[in-house]
Amino acid sequence: MDTARSPPPLVVNSTNFLGKIDENHDLYMDYGAVGDGCTDDTLAFVETWKSTCNAQTEIAAMLVPDGNTFLVHPMAFAGPCKPTSINFLISGIIIAPNSPESWKGRNQGRWLIFKGVDGLSVDGPGMLDGRGKGWWDILCATHRHLPVISFLQCNKVSLSNILVVDSPQTHILITGCNNVVIRYLSIKSPETSPNTDGIHISSSHGVFIHNTNIGSGDDCVSIGDHTSDIYITDVDCGPGHGVSIGSLGRSGNEVKVDNINVIRVRFNKTTNGVRIKTWQVGRGHVRGVLYEDINFMDVSNPIIIDQYYCDVRGGCESTRTGVQISDVRYAGIFGTSKSKVAINLNCSQAVACTDILLDTILLAPSTPGKKVISSCNNAYGSSAGIVEPESCLLE
Repeated sequence: MDTARSPPPLVVNSTNFLGKIDENHDLYMDYGAVGDGCTDDTLAFVETWKSTCNAQTEIAAMLVPDGNTFLVHPMAFAGPCKPTSINFLISGIIIAPNSPESWKGRNQGRWLIFKGVDGLSVDGPGMLDGRGKGWWDILCATHRHLPVISFLQCNKVSLSNILVVDSPQTHILITGCNNVVIRYLSIKSPETSPNTDGIHISSSHGVFIHNTNIGSGDDCVSIGDHTSDIYITDVDCGPGHGVSIGSLGRSGNEVKVDNINVIRVRFNKTTNGVRIKTWQVGRGHVRGVLYEDINFMDVSNPIIIDQYYCDVRGGCESTRTGVQISDVRYAGIFGTSKSKVAINLNCSQAVACTDILLDTILLAPSTPGKKVISSCNNAYGSSAGIVEPESCLLE
């Protein structure tokens, strides 16, 4: 299996954009923004985006100036745009409405949306504050995703040097995109906040996440269906639920996930480490997965494949279907496990996991004097180097 390649160069150069901005006024101020954190500045953002997206130049820019806090309601930055490159510079702070009541009559599924915009760079060093506490206190099952920032059907996108905090649910959503670079982010929400995934990826290809810190109430990174060529490198995860592929196949659909690479990731006191989770009714495949140079510190469930994933444990009927999981390599895995079962490969009786490789793994109990074990169900593969706890794979 190939190791991770370096991310492609960013498609924009922010130093070029700064010269495009009016020398005397910030663009947002020119369109009537107040920036006091209380006044609704949504219209100013809408009008500035229109001017930027329709600019008759090859390169265009927007600036959220430093020293200001902008209250913005749900809105879409829609393309396609005339410039081939757009830089969205966030030096100040953008905040969401403070309570769910403020969202009535507006799009409650998104906050800041970039849709159909190619050649986009969103750069800091500012902050996006989803002010999600009000959402955490209500039944989250009636709301899906509610991300701080979404990229939908965008190509050649970069997101960097931003602090993203307290999303109502998922912090960053990437759907239907190609060639996305996410780097030098800090994503933070309380460990108790429900469904606050750091980054969720679906139906996207060529996504690079590196040098990023994620602490949340759910998965640090979750990878959905119809994804390929995903590279997650040099990431700190915790608190949270780890890095997950899935859950997949809930509706009995055909799953297609290929070439997922998780390299040099550190998990600190997360509930899970590296996880693949699928529903029994799913079909299709997950293949070409590499977990390499991984460190666990007091992680409850370091290595998991769960092909019996269900909303209620044991509450789903057995089926003769399943998602084919194959060509999964765990290499250079070290650290401590809070649970007795440090390696748990619970594969489908209907569709076995195949070509699993455990290569140089050393997992010890978090509590001295305890022990850790491996548990396998219908999982086939091999081991190499030192593997502790001992491999339970079928050959």
